[in-house]
Amino acid sequence: MPDDDSERDEPQNPFAGTPMEQMFGALSNSEVDMQQIMGQMQKMFAPHEGSVNFDLAKDVARHTLAAAGPDPSPNAAQQGAVDDAARLAETWLDEATSIPAGATTATAWSKAEWVENTAATWQTLVEPIAEHVVSSMADALPDEAKAMAGPLIGMLSQAGGAMFGQQVGQALGGLAGEVMSSTDIGIPLGPDRIAAVVPEGVKAFGEGLEHSASDVLLYVVLRECAHHRLFQHAGWLRPALVGAIEEFGRGTTIDTSAIEAQLQGLDPSRPEEIQEALSNGLFEPERTPAQQKALERLEALLAFIEGWVDEVVAQATKDRMPAAAPLAEAMRRRRAAGGPAEATFASLVGLELRPRKLREAGTLWAALRDRQGPDARDAVWSHPDLMPSAADLDDPLGFAQGENRSATDDAFDAAIGELLDGDGSE
Repeated sequence: MPDDDSERDEPQNPFAGTPMEQMFGALSNSEVDMQQIMGQMQKMFAPHEGSVNFDLAKDVARHTLAAAGPDPSPNAAQQGAVDDAARLAETWLDEATSIPAGATTATAWSKAEWVENTAATWQTLVEPIAEHVVSSMADALPDEAKAMAGPLIGMLSQAGGAMFGQQVGQALGGLAGEVMSSTDIGIPLGPDRIAAVVPEGVKAFGEGLEHSASDVLLYVVLRECAHHRLFQHAGWLRPALVGAIEEFGRGTTIDTSAIEAQLQGLDPSRPEEIQEALSNGLFEPERTPAQQKALERLEALLAFIEGWVDEVVAQATKDRMPAAAPLAEAMRRRRAAGGPAEATFASLVGLELRPRKLREAGTLWAALRDRQGPDARDAVWSHPDLMPSAADLDDPLGFAQGENRSATDDAFDAAIGELLDGDGSE
């Protein structure tokens, strides 16, 4: 029987009985190079603002890109081609929509530049989810463990931020290898008023299509510029998207039993095992009914954005760019196959954009144009109260014809009329 002094001297594991016990226990018992592990841990536990270690995320993204192959910087000829395409795109869009140009600069990015220039926006989008995931990790500890851990609770939060940073970094690295522009997910991810395309991504999209490289580039730039017009015109759009993501995050809870099951057997000396567990959804939250509603609202809003872009670009290219229609269909097939935008949102937020909703959103905007003209179609974006609802995606023609609206037809038409006359501006 051990004496009382030996029991008092033996260090207590503050994470005993929690999902973190397996990982920290393995660290203390493994016969591995502790200096190497501590070096990795020091990087993971480096101080950072917010709930996600985004410096780590960017580092992981860059390493993911480097491992995937060469990433050449755009040359002068590619930049010149983007400039020419942007000038032509804006001219055509001026004839298709009354919403003025939103971008003042056009540029070409490498994949690594895409990561660097979009990281700040990704942090804004991911932070609401990460904040509640990380806090849920600490809340999942039993009261006894919280009391014993004391200041180590802060270290647990740092660990959660690092683990989330690993997952975000892997997602961004993979996404950067496939994107074509700064608006591939329907939101301008880069700096304000900069229309940016990734030539290597545009080239990959055009492979196997029977269209010239210049047509493919022009089509991508048209969509990029259309997105910037919409977001500069509708200042409420970005806050509404972020608000839906924040609402989703507020309901986040963690299934600690699932985490414990996945942590068992992980070898802390093999970081690739931990990364694999993260990529497989180690901390993926369970979805609540309230979160489902937030995601449906977010999904509908993104569908309306993409549908409007589809409609406006179709009008801008009508009778002047024969390749536009087949390129639009190629874009829809890309979405239906689970393109990069859908995959990344599914990984980080739990959202998947359904191509059927995108197609019907385009039908809604086209029908509204046919009924009241392009100015009325665009005026709807002036205020969120004028926007169609998610239910209208199931009956897009009904919305354009005045059926199933929350307000009366006369009130809706009057509001549109005031906006078109300039009397409804604030």
